[in-house]
Amino acid sequence: MGLKIGIVGLPNVGKSTLFNALTRTAAAQAANFPFCTIEPNVGEVAIPDARLEKLAKVAKSQQLVPARMSFVDIAGLVKGASKGEGLGNQFLANIRECDAVIYVLRCFEDGNIIHVAGKVDPLSDAEVVETELMLADLESLEKRVNGLEKKAKQGDKEAKIAHGLVLQAIELLREGKLARLVKRSDPDEEKAFQGLQLLTAKPVLYVCNVDEASAATGNEYSRKVAEYASTHEAGCVVISAEIESQLAQLPDDEQREFLSTLGLEEAGLNKLIREGYKLLGLQTYFTAGPKEARAWTIHKGDKAPQAAGVIHSDFERGFIRAQTIAFDDYINLGGEVPAKEAGKARDEGKEYVVKDGDVMLFRFNT
Repeated sequence: MGLKIGIVGLPNVGKSTLFNALTRTAAAQAANFPFCTIEPNVGEVAIPDARLEKLAKVAKSQQLVPARMSFVDIAGLVKGASKGEGLGNQFLANIRECDAVIYVLRCFEDGNIIHVAGKVDPLSDAEVVETELMLADLESLEKRVNGLEKKAKQGDKEAKIAHGLVLQAIELLREGKLARLVKRSDPDEEKAFQGLQLLTAKPVLYVCNVDEASAATGNEYSRKVAEYASTHEAGCVVISAEIESQLAQLPDDEQREFLSTLGLEEAGLNKLIREGYKLLGLQTYFTAGPKEARAWTIHKGDKAPQAAGVIHSDFERGFIRAQTIAFDDYINLGGEVPAKEAGKARDEGKEYVVKDGDVMLFRFNT
């Protein structure tokens, strides 16, 4: 499942520092985790999940293969991007290709780092980004609305659904609200809405880039952002890009000590990656054996055949059943065989909705 999260922000907010810390962390994990740089501005990182190591120990797996996610460092936005200012056209195209967007917001004072607006105001920064995206969406929808209306009047059912959604979105955008607030009542409407490919419909995570002293507790700026996020159907994470940059260059044992001195329980990047995962409505199931223990990414609500299809399309097409063991049962009972003996290994069919942490083995026809 190729998932991309775009990292955006105004100049000098710490966006590239954060992205570089992400990619350096992944590079440092290369001995244990898959990592690749697809392009100069795309980095693929492992999803931190302590369950995978526990699973590998019980299954005596030779290798651990975590789930992965791509982060895209998108060129700095400037006011007027929706009209092509700066790298505006490329900026919008890059966001359109992403599944979700992280807004890096400057939540620290530093006289040596000039803010483009002359003052630190993370909410204003967020609004600059969102305004450009809203203007781009509005222009796109206004070009499409007449064509959809014509098709709808001719009896095209899909066009009628899309037309209603477009009118809703236009009204919201003209009021300065985001398209993701459009109400969808059934799967047909959801499918049509996703087909519109609106920039402001994408899930958003606000990342408050704070100074080192505020990394553990946040500050006045980050608290305002958290409140803003709660009213805009968005997530929020507090992180110090500078700390993460330093942390990424240290070996594991020194990282733990460094975090402890700062009063932090874990790296902020771990929180960011997990929140990105959550933002996209994702979850993990596992496969385990002597060769490898592997985490697989699926959407919440996916059924067993869809989960099998993530491994290979043939698994989904020829799906027969899935042997399923809850993660806790697998660990506490000591693996697949003891779980079977205890009656904790279930054979599930095509309608089984996979749960987060399930350890699965698929049976299928070739």
